[in-house]
Amino acid sequence: MQIETPPVDYERVVPTAERRGLILINTGHGKGKSTAAFGLALRAHGRGKKIKVYQFMKVPSARFGEHRLFEQLGVPIEGLGDGFSWKSRDLDHSAALAQEGWAKASATVMAGEHFMVVLDEIMYPLRYGWVALESILECLRNRPPHVHVVLTGRNAPAELIELADTVTEMTLIKHHFKAGVPAQRGIED
Repeated sequence: MQIETPPVDYERVVPTAERRGLILINTGHGKGKSTAAFGLALRAHGRGKKIKVYQFMKVPSARFGEHRLFEQLGVPIEGLGDGFSWKSRDLDHSAALAQEGWAKASATVMAGEHFMVVLDEIMYPLRYGWVALESILECLRNRPPHVHVVLTGRNAPAELIELADTVTEMTLIKHHFKAGVPAQRGIED
């Protein structure tokens, strides 16, 4: 590790645009995409903002750590799917759930009643062709100007990246699975 001299000068960039709802994407093959989105939701909730979280791959009855905490805090979180595709017994049903879920999520975005809407793991149904990219782009372009939308999942398409205000790519450097360590509640649930 190389030691650095702490900076003593700071060049403040003065914003010139008005505040508005942002489109934020967390993508990449590293861990932390959903966790970062949940952190944003909690930060906004802590400021008294109205939040809604949709999880496209989780079942409605899911009780993972984020569900338990959000329930305690009064932050609505809703599973829209039937699990990841490799666990599905009927991919046509999975696709139908994704389409129904998108209809619900896009209606929430367009209603403008929430400060932030999180679309967790939306990239899976998008990549599988279960939800049309143009439908998502249209919703994001036409949403009320104050609504922030956070989208998560691997392999975000270029069209979404182009439209977004902030895109963060989580890069996998090392993962405990490679050393044979299994998933652990509280870390990956």
